[in-house]
Amino acid sequence: MAKKQQLAEKKADKKMIPVTILTGFLGSGKTTLLNRILKEQHGHRIAVIENEFGEAGVDNEILIDDQDEQIVEMNNGCICCTVRGDLLRILADLRAKRESGKLWFERVIIETTGMADPGPVAQTFFLDEKVGEYYLLDSVITLVDAKHGQQTLDQFKEAQEQVGFADRILMSKTDLVPEDEAEKLKARLVRLNPRAPVRKVNFGDAPIGEILDIRGFNLNAVLEIDPTFLEDAEHEHDEHVKSFVFRSERPFDSTKLEDFLGGIVKVYGENLLRYKGVLYLKGVPQRVVFQGVHMMMGGDMGRTWGRDEKRSSTMVFIGRDLPEDLIVKGLEQCLAAPQ
Repeated sequence: MAKKQQLAEKKADKKMIPVTILTGFLGSGKTTLLNRILKEQHGHRIAVIENEFGEAGVDNEILIDDQDEQIVEMNNGCICCTVRGDLLRILADLRAKRESGKLWFERVIIETTGMADPGPVAQTFFLDEKVGEYYLLDSVITLVDAKHGQQTLDQFKEAQEQVGFADRILMSKTDLVPEDEAEKLKARLVRLNPRAPVRKVNFGDAPIGEILDIRGFNLNAVLEIDPTFLEDAEHEHDEHVKSFVFRSERPFDSTKLEDFLGGIVKVYGENLLRYKGVLYLKGVPQRVVFQGVHMMMGGDMGRTWGRDEKRSSTMVFIGRDLPEDLIVKGLEQCLAAPQ
């Protein structure tokens, strides 16, 4: 009888759309991992739902442009705060498009904002009947930044919740810390969540087989961690963590901008949880994508601006008690003089 039930469950699984929740604190490498999944020749067609903490999203510029993937951006706040609205609506919309033949995909990846508690996101697949009959929650994959992991686990309950709900834990940026520090963090992660394998990854190089179709999300195991999982509870973010956006259609003077950002990172780096953006630089034909975590900042050349494309910069800053006015005024002074 048990064997027949298992076979029936496996048969039902094949008809359902598997969903992977990709979570991890700000700057842990979620977008890097997602990019690698989208680039790899795995033959899967993937719908991506990605979420920004703040009013403007830039990840669609950072993610590769691939017609085989459908990227839906939610940028009106934390996905776990809007889970009863936008997430349900988007999942229903994706289903309708798939069933009508307008869009074809075989799986869904939800990339949560770094401040999200993945619990309410996972709840959706068990509390909503229409979602639960069509989508199968395959796993929660959590990335942990080896460089800042101990600090974020100490300071933010969201980071601990992300680890606690994980089916797989991927430790990123281990090349930036001594081996003994990485091992200490790994031991802490195992203590927080003994059921989730921990793997070190470099630039999102985790094997696809350890991320997709692992059937790792076990509701009973989650209930052991959090008995109130199926209760409709809300959560609150650290009130000191805020985000703000800077936009401009004027190009930046690259030298002024580099000097200013270097100074801001030097003074406020510890409070800068995450900052990223797409930049329009004077005299540079490509857009420039920059990202940073605390004191670490880097940039890469993006695609070339189109001939008739409207050029502009969008920068998002997420941090604790940041001097928004000072930063905005400083950025304005880095803009190139009007011609």
